[in-house]
Amino acid sequence: MCTNYIALLEEEQLKLSLPIIKIDEPFFEIICEEKQPQTILFTNSETVEGTLKRLQQYAEQHEKTLDVVAKVIDNTFELIMQGKKEAYNSAIRQTLHHLAEEQRHISVAQLSMVEAARQFEKESTLTITHPLKSLAKFVMRAIE
Repeated sequence: MCTNYIALLEEEQLKLSLPIIKIDEPFFEIICEEKQPQTILFTNSETVEGTLKRLQQYAEQHEKTLDVVAKVIDNTFELIMQGKKEAYNSAIRQTLHHLAEEQRHISVAQLSMVEAARQFEKESTLTITHPLKSLAKFVMRAIE
């Protein structure tokens, strides 16, 4: 949903006294830097279209080529909405383990998926791209 709201903001509205960081742009930057084919996971199907549209726009503006497929982990977003966080994270981790066999780079697109991605990274040797990781890199560059 964050992507849907960010897309509505006009640049003029962003000229506020407080900085507004479009958190998906650092995420898109990392995705666009990846040369390997990628899978971007979602749990909320309502966010897929808007996110992919903004990703494609970002790639075109930065003259990048994308090789991405989006996948929705069915029947999981309801779990987090019901407060079943452990079941939600478990479903994501299971999907990550399954996708790890496909030889594609994996990203999770939603902040609610970050904890499961981190848990998966501890269980495996793979790195998962997620919006919080890319945002941290962006902030560190900004303060250096």
